[in-house]
Amino acid sequence: MTREKEIYKVTIIGGLGNLLLLVFKFMAGILSHSAAMMADAVHSLSDFITDIVVLVFVGISSRPQDASHDYGHGKFETLATMFIGFALAAAAIGIIVNGAVKFASWLNGETLPVPGSLALWAALVSIAVKELLYQYTAAKGKSLESGALKANAWHHRSDALSSIAAAIGIGGAILLGERWTVLDPLASIVVGAMLVKVAWELVKPSLGELTESSLPEQTEKEIMEIVNAVPGVSEPHNLRTRRIGNRIAIEVHVRLDPDMPLREAHQKASLIERNLKERFGGQTHVSVHMEPLKD
Repeated sequence: MTREKEIYKVTIIGGLGNLLLLVFKFMAGILSHSAAMMADAVHSLSDFITDIVVLVFVGISSRPQDASHDYGHGKFETLATMFIGFALAAAAIGIIVNGAVKFASWLNGETLPVPGSLALWAALVSIAVKELLYQYTAAKGKSLESGALKANAWHHRSDALSSIAAAIGIGGAILLGERWTVLDPLASIVVGAMLVKVAWELVKPSLGELTESSLPEQTEKEIMEIVNAVPGVSEPHNLRTRRIGNRIAIEVHVRLDPDMPLREAHQKASLIERNLKERFGGQTHVSVHMEPLKD
């Protein structure tokens, strides 16, 4: 199965899970009069929307290079990752604001409603399902080197975390009575803050890629070592690197004996390219500029 089809498969499985959960949560929230469960259902809705975004953007990013995209379409997947990060941040901020409003109402003497037990069961089911989806999607994202899948995996876990907050609030209200219904908004504020941090961790590398940030220093050091290991090649310099979706681009200058035949010099450059692709993937873009060795 191709990488694109694998990503589609993983995303469709997650999307079906999100669709079933959001319907279940909305029903439980309405029937149990639970504001926390309604907020959790909205979070699941955001997950479902991002699944659709991943399907659309990954299809575009898998297209080969063409006349207008010499380096392919890999950055469309980066755009999808960034969109998911922003969607996660928006959901997190919404959770925080909603929790703060409820907490303020409680401080002003308003009695928050006690939810029904169906909402608690919905939260517990959501925790289990979403954690399973997180583990599955994260593992596939790592094996397929897909930033969009990794981001979507964290969206699954964020929903599990919000369901934990909902379960604490709902369970506390049911077991301890109306006096403790404030547990719901307090827990949602804490989890919302955690989700903002996760969202930033997703958006930050995407911003770096779209603004042409170099690869990590350790990776560049490894590239230089691979280049320098080729016999007859010396003084690698002017290294430039960047990420393009799940691929990377490498440009490097090397010095060769000025009396070396052109055929042999070309073989050296081809060997450098082959060694780098063996290490970083066959779709790595490699450009080697050859210069004469200085006296």
